[in-house]
Amino acid sequence: MVAECRTNKQLLERVAEIYNWLDTQIGEDNELIGRCDACGKCCDFDGFDHRLFATPPELMYLTANIGTENVKPMLTSRCPYNIDGKCTVYEYRFAACRIFCCRADASAQNSKSHTAIQT
Repeated sequence: MVAECRTNKQLLERVAEIYNWLDTQIGEDNELIGRCDACGKCCDFDGFDHRLFATPPELMYLTANIGTENVKPMLTSRCPYNIDGKCTVYEYRFAACRIFCCRADASAQNSKSHTAIQT
């Protein structure tokens, strides 16, 4: 049981490291990747013909930070964590949410996604 807790802690720390790395990369390249102005448009996945993919470690990270009682199912094409146009889990959002910006260059986002997967 202790080994499992340590592994989970290490996994969650690694996810946080990757998210920090991604945020830095996006900040350095925000002309192409785009800068979020918190308009909430990108949270409408059908509106962008976009699918949200999240890995099990990302789901574990979100759950560990918001609590299992606050995990919401996605019942429509709009993210359930977007309330009144604002992301209520912004600090813990998935890599895909960090990379995708409704005002960005799609090929730059695609490249950043592939780089993140290899990290």
